Amino acid sequence: MAQYDHLQLVRAKEPFARRKDGRPGPAPKPGKGHGGQIRREADDAVARQRAIRPPQFVDPSLILKVHMHGLAMEGDWEQLGLTLLNTDDDNNIVLFSSTDELSDFRNRLDAYEGPTPAGQKNPSYSGFINRIGSISTLEPRDRLGIRIKEAGFTEVSDLQDGQEYILDVELWEFGTQAARRRKAEEIIAFIEEQGGELYDHYSGPSITMIRVKASGQSIRPIFSVPEVAFIDLPPEPDIEANQIVQFALDDVPPVAPLDPDLPIIAVLDTGVNDHPFLADAIVAREAFPSELGEADIAGHGTAVAGVAALGDLRSQLDGTSLQRVARIISAKVVTDERKFFDRRTLPSQMRQTIQSLNASHGCRIFVISLGDTKANFEQGRVGPWATTLDELARELNVLIFVSAGNRPPRGGTSVEQGVTQYPGYLLEVANRVCEPAGGANIVTVGALAHANGIGPQHEFDAHIQPITERDEPAPFTRTGPGAGGMTKPDFVDYGGTMVFDAVARRLQTAPHLATAGLITTNHDFLRQLLTSKSGTSFAAPMLANRAAQLVRRFPGASANLIKALLANSATVPEASTRRLLALDARDHSRVHGIGLVDTLRAAYSDDHRVVYFVEDSLELDHFAVYRLPIPIEFQTGGKRTIRVSLAYDPPVKRTRAEYIGTRMNFRLIRGCPVDHVFEYFRSRVGEGTDPPEMAGKYDCDLVPKKNARDKNTIQSASISFSADTTQYGGEYHLVVRCVGGWAMDQEIRQNFALVVELEHHAQVQLYARLRPRLRT
Repeated sequence: MAQYDHLQLVRAKEPFARRKDGRPGPAPKPGKGHGGQIRREADDAVARQRAIRPPQFVDPSLILKVHMHGLAMEGDWEQLGLTLLNTDDDNNIVLFSSTDELSDFRNRLDAYEGPTPAGQKNPSYSGFINRIGSISTLEPRDRLGIRIKEAGFTEVSDLQDGQEYILDVELWEFGTQAARRRKAEEIIAFIEEQGGELYDHYSGPSITMIRVKASGQSIRPIFSVPEVAFIDLPPEPDIEANQIVQFALDDVPPVAPLDPDLPIIAVLDTGVNDHPFLADAIVAREAFPSELGEADIAGHGTAVAGVAALGDLRSQLDGTSLQRVARIISAKVVTDERKFFDRRTLPSQMRQTIQSLNASHGCRIFVISLGDTKANFEQGRVGPWATTLDELARELNVLIFVSAGNRPPRGGTSVEQGVTQYPGYLLEVANRVCEPAGGANIVTVGALAHANGIGPQHEFDAHIQPITERDEPAPFTRTGPGAGGMTKPDFVDYGGTMVFDAVARRLQTAPHLATAGLITTNHDFLRQLLTSKSGTSFAAPMLANRAAQLVRRFPGASANLIKALLANSATVPEASTRRLLALDARDHSRVHGIGLVDTLRAAYSDDHRVVYFVEDSLELDHFAVYRLPIPIEFQTGGKRTIRVSLAYDPPVKRTRAEYIGTRMNFRLIRGCPVDHVFEYFRSRVGEGTDPPEMAGKYDCDLVPKKNARDKNTIQSASISFSADTTQYGGEYHLVVRCVGGWAMDQEIRQNFALVVELEHHAQVQLYARLRPRLRT
C-alpha cells in the first residue's frame, strides 16, 4: 500500500468572539423568613468553627458549606470576599473566608430583609439570596479521605492516642501558592511541636500537600483547621508480588542494532534492569528519590519497559531480528517492597520525576503502570495524583500513558462467574478505573485480550475454559467513566487474558499460564530471559510503543496532535463489539474507549484515504472554521467515511464539580456557505448557553453523538455515506469551539489539535485529487 504524508487542514479565517449574553434562569421564591433562616445558619456555622478551631491557629479563617438552588453564583460570593473552593453535582459549594465576620454578606441579608426599594418588584439581592438553600460548616469527619475511610475510620476520634500514623494532609486552594505554603508551614510547625515528623511538603500550581508521621492526639486537631481539605492514608501501588514461573522459548531472534535517534519512553515503576534486550537502549537509570536505588528487585518495571521498547515479543519471534521502537529511561518510584516511598507525597514525587526527565533528556513519553485501587474516586472526582499528572501533561506538552487498573473479576465460591457473568461485571461500580486513571490530560489505557489464553497443552482439556477470544475486553480491565463523566479508558491495547481452571477452581493468568499473557523481558534474566505478563500494566506501554512510532514520524508534533492521530486511527475490534452486545450500547465506550490504535493509519495517508491535520489555539469563548475539500469522486460511488478527531489539554482543578476549566467541541457542516456558517455561530453563541446547532440538513450527524463526546478531552466521531451527496457541494466546514468555564479569568488561549480523514472504500484515488488542490 502506498504511504503519503498527511495534508494540512486550512483555517477559513480568524475567529469571532462569542457573544456573552447568556443569563441564568429565574431564581426560586422561598417563603417568608428565608433571610432570617440563612442568617441563623451562618451564625451557627461561625460559632461551630470558633468552638472547634485549634487554639494554636488563631487566624479567623472560615469555611462555609452552602447548598444552592442551581447556579453557584460564584461572582456574587467573590464580591463578598469569599473564595469558591469546591463544588459538586448536588449543587453544594464550599466557600473560604479569611475572616469569620462575614460583614458584607450580613449587609446583603439586611438589605434583603428590609423594605423593597421603590420601583423594584423583589427585595434587594433576591436573585442571589433566594438561590441559597442552606448554610452549614464542614465537620472534622468530613475531612477523612477515601483510603482512611476504607481502613475503617469513620470519626476523627478513631485515631488513637499514642499510636503513630503516616498521613497526607491536603489543603484547599484557598489562595495563592505562597499563601498555601505558609499555612502548610504552620501545620508542620504544630505537628512537630507535638512530637510529629515531617516527611514531605509539596506546593504545586493547585495542590498543596504535606506528609507527616504523627500520633493520633497530635493529628486530630488538624481536622478542624479550616484550610485543610482532606487527611488520608498514603496511596499504595497495585503491584503483585513477582513470581518466577518456568518459561522457555526456542530460537529467539537476535536483537537488531539500536537506532540512536529513537524516541525516549520513561517508565515510572520499580526500576529497569540491564536485560540483554534492553541494556544498550537504556538512556538513564535514576531513582526518585535516590534512596530507592536503581535495581528492579520487584520485577514489574523491567517487564513494562520490555513492552514499551519491543511491544509483545510474541509478534516478533518469527522474524529475523527483534526490533525496538524506543529507548528507555528507568525512573524508579517504587520501593523494592512494592510500596510508594513513605517520605514523599505522590504529587511531589511525580512532579520531580517528570520535570527532571523532561528537562535533562527531553523525554516526552511517560508510562505509569501503577494505580491506587483503594482510591476509586467519588462522583467523578480524581485525587491529587491524577491532578498533578494532568497539570504536568499540559505544562510540559508531554504524553503520559496510565494503566486503567486491574481487578480480579471473581473468586472463592463465585469463581465460575468469571466465565458466566462476563462481560457484565466489567461495568460494576467496584470495577471503576482507579487513581490516577480518571485524569483528563493523561491517556488512560484499558486491556484487550491478545488471545483466548489456551495453549496446545490445554486445547482439548475440558477442565480449562477460556473467558475471551482475541480482541475482546480482558476480564480484569477496569472501566470508566473518569473525571466529570469523561469517557475512560481513552484507548485499549493488548494486555493478556484469564482462563477458568475447573480443577484448581481458580482463574488462571500469566505468569502461571504463559499463553494467557504478553511475552516480555524478565528482570531476573540470568535465571530466565523472558516471562509472560497480563494486566493493564502492559496495555499502557503497548500504546506508548505505538505513540513512540508516531513521535518519530512527527518529531515536532505536540502531545495534542499525537493524541488526535491516535484517536483518528483507532477502531473498536469487531470481536469486542459482538461480545458487548448484551450490554447497553451507551456503556460500551466505558469498556473500550475510542478503541485499538492502528499505527500505520495514524502515520500515513494512502491512495484512497486522505488525512488532514492542524495544530492551533483559540481564545476562550471563540470559534474557528476550517475548510474541508470534498472532491466529486467522494460525492458518489459507494461507501465513504469522514472522521474527525480533536485533542486538547485544559487546565484542571480537582475540587470543582467541573474538573476541567475549558471545554471544546466540533461540528461538521455541509451545504452551507462559509459566510453563513460564521454568521450563524457568531450570532447564536452566548456565555452560559447550550451549544447552538444548525438545522439537520446542514449539521452532519456524526457518531458518537454530541452529548457522548463533547465532555471528553480526546474526541473522535465519524459519518459514512452511501447515497449521492453532490447537492452539498465540494466544500464542507469544520467548526471548532472553545467554551470558557471557570478558567475564563485566568486562561488566554487553549491549544488543540485537529485531525480529519476522508476515506473512500471503493479504492478511489483520493490523494491524487486532493494534494494538488491543497497546493492551490
